[in-house]
Amino acid sequence: MIDFIGCISEVILDIQQFLFLKKRRKQRAYEKEHNLPQKRMISPYQRIGIALLITAVIASGLLVLFISSFSLKNKDYEKIQQISLLLEQEKSTLGTYPDKLQGIIRKNPLYQNLLIDSWNTPFYYKKIDESSFILISLGKDKILHTEDDIK
Repeated sequence: MIDFIGCISEVILDIQQFLFLKKRRKQRAYEKEHNLPQKRMISPYQRIGIALLITAVIASGLLVLFISSFSLKNKDYEKIQQISLLLEQEKSTLGTYPDKLQGIIRKNPLYQNLLIDSWNTPFYYKKIDESSFILISLGKDKILHTEDDIK
C-alpha cells in the first residue's frame, strides 16, 4: 500500500514538474518578446526542498530543546547525589541530619550554588526523623509534587 502511494505521489510530482516547465517556457517567451526581466519561478522540486529544509530546522530546534532539558535534569540528579552525600557526612559527624539544608554549606565557596537547581529554585529539603530526609528539585514548573519533580 505504501509503495502504491509512493508511486502515485511520484507521478503527481512528475506531472506538476511537466506543467511547471511548460508554464515557464511560455513565461520566458513572453518576457523575451516584451523585453522584460525574467521572473523568479519556483519548481515543485524546489518547493519540496524548501519544505524539507524548514522541517529539518524545526526538528533540530526541538531536538536541542529536548537535549538541553534532559541535561538540566542530569545536572540536578548529580546535585541531589552530592547534597545527599554531604547530608550523610553531616549525620556521621553530628549524629543527626541538619534541620535546614543551608547547614551543609558552612561558608564553603564551592557549595554556594549547590542548593539551587537548574531552574534557579532552591531544593526542597525536609528532615523526617533522625534517620531519613526528603530532597526534591521542584523541576521546570517550580511546583512541589508534580510529575517533573526530581527526587
